[in-house]
Amino acid sequence: MTRIDFHTNVPDKLAYACRLARKAYGSKARLVLLAEDAAQAAALDAALWTLSDTDFIPHVLAGDPLAGETPVIVTADEGAALPHHEMLVNLTRRTPATLDRYARVFEIISSDEEDAAAGRQRYVAYKKQNYPLTHFVAGQP
Repeated sequence: MTRIDFHTNVPDKLAYACRLARKAYGSKARLVLLAEDAAQAAALDAALWTLSDTDFIPHVLAGDPLAGETPVIVTADEGAALPHHEMLVNLTRRTPATLDRYARVFEIISSDEEDAAAGRQRYVAYKKQNYPLTHFVAGQP
């Protein structure tokens, strides 16, 4: 069953997702970054290129011919053909329709009240479905 990790009170969802991608890439994991829309996907793509002067995180947008060979895929389209099913980082305010395809899902929730409310609703829904859940609050030890 899919393990779901909630990361809440995140001040900058894109920067946080980039750090998760860096950590996953460092551990040889493959992941999909699910953006809310095309604009956020483009911003995430740009942020991955500029994460730091010393880090390189190989990534492509979904649909790229190199997607199967690239460890990180960025998409706003859940219906896209995605070759990776190890990890999903959800930056949206909705429950991913493809949730059960992944071994692990990271729900990234900002401190914005609307985003937090949507995150709480997903948490309750996942709990009712007996998914294994963990919760991390950004900025707390």
